[in-house]
Amino acid sequence: MAALEVPTRVHGTDERLPSLFTAQVESRVLDHTARWLRAQGHGYYTIGSAGHESNAAVASALRPTDPALLHYRSGGFYSARAHQLDGHDPVRDVLAGMLALADEPIAGGRHKVFGNHALNVIPQTSTIASQLPRALGVALAIARGRRLRIETPWPRDAIAVCSFGDASANHSTAQGAINAAAYAAHAGLAVPLLFLCEDNGLGISVPTPVGWVEASFSHRAGLRYEQADGSDPLDVLATTERLVDEVRRSRRPALLHLATVRYLGHAGTDVEAGYRSVADIRRDREHDPILGTARALVRSGSATPEDLIGEYATITERTRRLALALADAPPLRTRAEVMVPLSPRDAGRVAKIAATSAAPAVRAESFPQGLPEDEGPLTLAETINRTLADVLAATKHTLVFGEDVAVKGGVYGVTRGLQKRFGAARVFDTLLDEQSVLGNALGAAVSGQIPIPEIQYLAYLHNAIDQLRGEAASLSFFSNGQYRNPIVVRIAGYAYQRGFGGHFHNDNALASLRDVPGVVIASPAHPSDAAPMLRTCVAAAIADGTVSVYLEPIALYHARDLHADGDGVWLSPYAPPSTWPDEHVPIGSGRLVRDGDDVLIVTWANGLRMSLEAAKRLAAGGVSCRVFDLRWLAPMPIDEMLVHAADVGRVLVVDETRRSGGVGEGVIAGLVEAGFTGPMTRVAAADSFIPLGDAADLVLVSVDEIVDAASRLTGRVVD
Repeated sequence: MAALEVPTRVHGTDERLPSLFTAQVESRVLDHTARWLRAQGHGYYTIGSAGHESNAAVASALRPTDPALLHYRSGGFYSARAHQLDGHDPVRDVLAGMLALADEPIAGGRHKVFGNHALNVIPQTSTIASQLPRALGVALAIARGRRLRIETPWPRDAIAVCSFGDASANHSTAQGAINAAAYAAHAGLAVPLLFLCEDNGLGISVPTPVGWVEASFSHRAGLRYEQADGSDPLDVLATTERLVDEVRRSRRPALLHLATVRYLGHAGTDVEAGYRSVADIRRDREHDPILGTARALVRSGSATPEDLIGEYATITERTRRLALALADAPPLRTRAEVMVPLSPRDAGRVAKIAATSAAPAVRAESFPQGLPEDEGPLTLAETINRTLADVLAATKHTLVFGEDVAVKGGVYGVTRGLQKRFGAARVFDTLLDEQSVLGNALGAAVSGQIPIPEIQYLAYLHNAIDQLRGEAASLSFFSNGQYRNPIVVRIAGYAYQRGFGGHFHNDNALASLRDVPGVVIASPAHPSDAAPMLRTCVAAAIADGTVSVYLEPIALYHARDLHADGDGVWLSPYAPPSTWPDEHVPIGSGRLVRDGDDVLIVTWANGLRMSLEAAKRLAAGGVSCRVFDLRWLAPMPIDEMLVHAADVGRVLVVDETRRSGGVGEGVIAGLVEAGFTGPMTRVAAADSFIPLGDAADLVLVSVDEIVDAASRLTGRVVD
């Protein structure tokens, strides 16, 4: 039984009821057809929307230009939305998804989701409730577009809508997104967002306590709450219209709690009788939304029972006939076809955008204390700060935000002064919730903006990794490139901070990032690379919709010297725009930092600094080291490494991440697979969390370890 019980009632009439009935029946018939196809040896998806078809009425109360982020029981909504615009056949769309056909309109056979770019339905691509943070981001982006007077794909009075189930409402991702929406509204921000909680009272087999959803959300500060009975279409239409009008007018979030039922179990393999009583299952039959719409049509005189039964039969026949016709249509047939949307690369366009600065007058206004190229040598932190300012000056759609980013200017001062120069609409602080930070970015990205969110520390990313792995990285793949996530996620990371933080501020774990398809990982060590690499990441976002992670080594933020006090080796002058074309750093290109003949040291970030220190000691002992900086951890510059490895003959990988799952594994595997057969070894951090104080040195790579490893590799003892 649904957790929210409202007595069935039918009153009045509505001219949308006939089309609503059609959409609901199409959805129900598709659910039955999915199981029929499986029985015929066709089709791959049987999670249905049966019992939830009242969401079609929600779609009818919205505009087709309102962006929708739907969960997997939104078949009625999708069908109703498709009928709001000419030229769309929701039945064919959904069948093509079930059959994994290459011409399916959103995922192209890669997944079964409700999505359609022309219908402004953004597909959910990850796990339970994962679309809620993005939905909030879309709503904020709509409001931000109005404030900044920049175009988004949505009208300026659009509202976002996001559906999810009662069980999903308990997920931390959902709770965080709803809290963030209420928080933003309470803070005075415009949040034109309608949450739609479809409550069938079950999470697969686990019942939701009666009244729980209402108790959780009905008195939430900053959030308007309304209930509707899904078996009464006129109630759903009237309640939704009232709520939508209020959200559109007030620009404040609301939650519609829709009482639904669930038919056909959770999916085709689910046997409800194993965990539900016969009485409960029968009771749900009294709340069928399709019968509710049929009653309303008959009582209003708009149709007879025979008319509606005939329409049901006609839709069933057409759907089955179309399903059989599509059963032999081509799916994706090659690996290349599957992977096409993953990581498009227009290197020429990226280089051109990366070399483009704001007009001289705009730059002068953006740097009121003087242009950065006139400041003299800068640290890594200073260089990133100046580069962000140049990016904000050059592209009005760029945004910089995160925890403590705006007023404070970041924990390490990297974003200091940016809000004062570019305004609170483009450089802003967020609440302390990494899922919401990334969700804000995801919504901005699909809305035509270029977000550069900051995750304050690498360890904090793990709280929200699904927003990056499951949503940001996969959207282009599961929308066949129709939706993209042009994002540059800045993360302060790695170890070697002195006197600060222990594990949570010195994390060195990158395994969760390294295997994400299509994601670019940049990690500059030196100021001379920091600016061109950041510009490349932003340019790739603009040109190709690339998702980039820009890892900044905290311990090098304020470094100035390398071998001796005052040598200034870890400083670099900021390049003027006239030199940017020549200094461009393409994605996946490494850098030869020191030449040598006896051993090739492959490293990056803090490892580069330590390797250069070790190389000086080794040179004094007669060992000549060639030092190669990866710069990009995904994709890696394997071909460049191979050339140097073949030339030198010995390879030492200096890996500051953990030995298991660390970056060094990928370096060695890449060289072996590319054909290198010479001796190789690796020094890496221990498989340990990083303790506080000097004990950290016991589990991290050191200069002494590098010297010892190179000595063993060459057979020469160097102190």
